[in-house]
Amino acid sequence: MEQNALKELYVDELKDLYNAENQLVKALPKMAKAAASEELRKGFEAHLEQTRGHVGRLARIFERLGESPKGKKCKGMQGLIAEGGEIISENDKSKMRDAGLIAAAQRVEHYEVAGYGCVKAYASLLGDDNAASLLDQTLQEEKETDHKLTQLAGQINVEAANSGDRDHRTGRSKAARA
Repeated sequence: MEQNALKELYVDELKDLYNAENQLVKALPKMAKAAASEELRKGFEAHLEQTRGHVGRLARIFERLGESPKGKKCKGMQGLIAEGGEIISENDKSKMRDAGLIAAAQRVEHYEVAGYGCVKAYASLLGDDNAASLLDQTLQEEKETDHKLTQLAGQINVEAANSGDRDHRTGRSKAARA
C-alpha cells in the first residue's frame, strides 16, 4: 500500500474514532444514570472523564497532522449506543439491566480496542511515533476498562441470575404477569 493511501486510511479511521468517542461522551451519562449498581455508575462516570481525554488526544493528533477531525459519522458506534439504549428502555432499573449495560459497554470497548489497535499500527508504519504512543495509551485504557467491566460482570451477573424468575424487560415476577 502506498504511504499516501495508508495516510488517507489512517486519517479516515481517526475521524471515525473521534466521532465515536464524542458519541460516547453523550451516551455515558445516560448509562450511568440507568445503572442500579453504585459501582457500575461510578465506573461509567470515570470512563466518561477518560473518554474526554481520548477526544483530547485525538484532537492533538489531528492538529499535528494539519487535518480536521470532523466529517465522518461512526455508524458502528451509533448502532452500539442504540443497542445500549434498548437495554435501558426495555429493562427496569435492576441487576438485570446492569448486566445488560455491562454487555453493551463491553461491545463498545471491544469496538474501540479494534479501532485503536489499527490506527496505532498505521501511525507506526507512517513513522508517527508520537501519535502511536498517544494511541497506545488510549488502547491500554480501553483494555483496562474492558477488564474492569469483566470483573463487575462477575459480581453483577451472579446477582442478576439470583434475582429470581423475573421478566428481563420489566423486572417483575413472571408469575405476576400471568
